[in-house]
Amino acid sequence: MIEVAVFGAGRIGKIHAANVARHPQAKLKYVVDTHAPSAEALAAELGGTVVSVEEALNDPAIGAVVIGSSTDTHADLILRSAAAGKAIFCEKPVDLDVQRARECEAAVQKAGVVCMVGFQRRFDPTFAALKARLEAGEIGEAEMLVITSRDPSPPPVSYIERSGGVFKDMLIHDFDIFRWILGGEAVSVYATGGSLGFPEVAAAGDITQAVVTIRTKSGGLCQINTSRRAAYGYDQRFEVLGSKGLLQAGNVRPTQVVAWGEQSISTDKPEHFFLERYRDAYALEIAHFFDALNDGTPVRTTIADGIKSLELAELATRSFKEGKALECSI
Repeated sequence: MIEVAVFGAGRIGKIHAANVARHPQAKLKYVVDTHAPSAEALAAELGGTVVSVEEALNDPAIGAVVIGSSTDTHADLILRSAAAGKAIFCEKPVDLDVQRARECEAAVQKAGVVCMVGFQRRFDPTFAALKARLEAGEIGEAEMLVITSRDPSPPPVSYIERSGGVFKDMLIHDFDIFRWILGGEAVSVYATGGSLGFPEVAAAGDITQAVVTIRTKSGGLCQINTSRRAAYGYDQRFEVLGSKGLLQAGNVRPTQVVAWGEQSISTDKPEHFFLERYRDAYALEIAHFFDALNDGTPVRTTIADGIKSLELAELATRSFKEGKALECSI
């Protein structure tokens, strides 16, 4: 049984804390959040105790920490947790600054602790099934990946101003999918975009629509199209074109009921947002983290994966600002 401290009692912190509490090999001991009412409510619901960061990390009984707090706290908590000898699960991104993220990687390696980064899409049952069939050679050699990744609506401007921009905030997951599915690293990145319909987002220095094209050393191509607004729901799907065929991973809907009528055929819209769409994936990634700790096996999504996806996000940001493709070796 691994005793756990969860940092963050907001949306994602609640999801991770509940999954920790349900895991048979983990015990939620502490909840830490600067917003005391949120921490107290979550701790009361799941049977934990509210403490400070220092109290949590100084407790020798704590074997692992789960970091689900705001992005600007991730790096500091990784550094402090590594120094305290705790295994670490951290939500993406490691940090908004690549150099700071590399410092975290060095600290983790020096301390010799496990550090897993939360790229939950790799654990989505549909996406994972596609990956398994791709690896089995069902469509031959993968040649092109097309990712559609759209939110139902933009977040508040106050969030956008501190998010790091659409490439680091939203597309970092898609950059990880690119690396996972195509299995190759980028040699060229080109990004373009705009803020149609959202002048307030443009005023905040960000965009709401983007398209990114990535080329690998072997010549494989990836195109990512994203938008902060999709009126029909949370749109998460991708397809892989191979030398012998095509594999598609579609949206998840609340039910699979299809209504056939005289005028139309209708289905449920996609799940509303990421907490609903990736409900199973969040549970599976936390289960994998604790299974890896107990079995002594490597985690699937490492801090190195987090840094490589962050580097791609940084390159895409630069490409958009400079209006040209950038060569790279990531």
